[in-house]
Amino acid sequence: MDRAVPVTPGYGSRQDPHAQARQAREAPLLLDSLSAFQEIFEILFAHRRIADVVEVGVESAASSSRYTDLGALLVHCVEPHPSAELRRAVDENPRLRLVETPSPAALATLPAADLYVLDGDHNHATVRGELGWITATAPDSLVVVHHVLWPCARRDLYYQPSPLRPDERQPDSTDGPTVWHDELTPTGFTGLGVFTSAERAGGEHNGVLTAVEDTLRTLTDSSWRFVVVPAVFGLGVLYRHRSAADDRLARALAPYQNSRLLYAMENNRIALYTRLLRLQSEVDSFEAG
Repeated sequence: MDRAVPVTPGYGSRQDPHAQARQAREAPLLLDSLSAFQEIFEILFAHRRIADVVEVGVESAASSSRYTDLGALLVHCVEPHPSAELRRAVDENPRLRLVETPSPAALATLPAADLYVLDGDHNHATVRGELGWITATAPDSLVVVHHVLWPCARRDLYYQPSPLRPDERQPDSTDGPTVWHDELTPTGFTGLGVFTSAERAGGEHNGVLTAVEDTLRTLTDSSWRFVVVPAVFGLGVLYRHRSAADDRLARALAPYQNSRLLYAMENNRIALYTRLLRLQSEVDSFEAG
């Protein structure tokens, strides 16, 4: 008896064997967008009523529009330096609102949301301020935090010019991290003038994951849960687990939470990418003579 083999669209077929390769070469070399977590957001929207969203750090309106596609009625796009593309997208979508006030100050100017997506400045002071305000003011919201793994888990990143006070920042450098040794290097993951990285990793008040941990330590409600999806620089989901609906949400997220397979693939990805950065630097130096 013939047995049908389930194949996910995009894997390719006998008639189109190059479909997966075609998708691979069309994707950016560095996968960094929240759009990679589409199925995670589908889970969140399926298990919680999400009408209002606040998205902090908006490269374009692509992800913001995805929230409206999933059912959000209003998305506040917090972006102090919006691109022309973002402005056009907001003008074209009546469910999007542009907020040019920097976060975390912007949060207090907006109504409480059902979902907060934090993907702005990847440093302790900013994320700690954002999470402190949300957990105190909108504790029943879902919170998604991007960049909770390498390189920002235990090392601050500062977009330039940074609005943070000197006492809120670690000593920083234009050099960048690599997985091949612990120190920063000019051939590492650098911002090319867009951002700087803390000179050292670890310790107190340093890194996005450290900010999440510090926030959780201040919360007296034991129902708070933090789930990490270990892919594409790490996605964290923070929420209060208090109902049968939250049981279902937890079960839906469980296959992704701390997945050893995803974690191994992420480690391999960042190792290959930072090795490529070094090789590209060596090629540039050779061509420069």
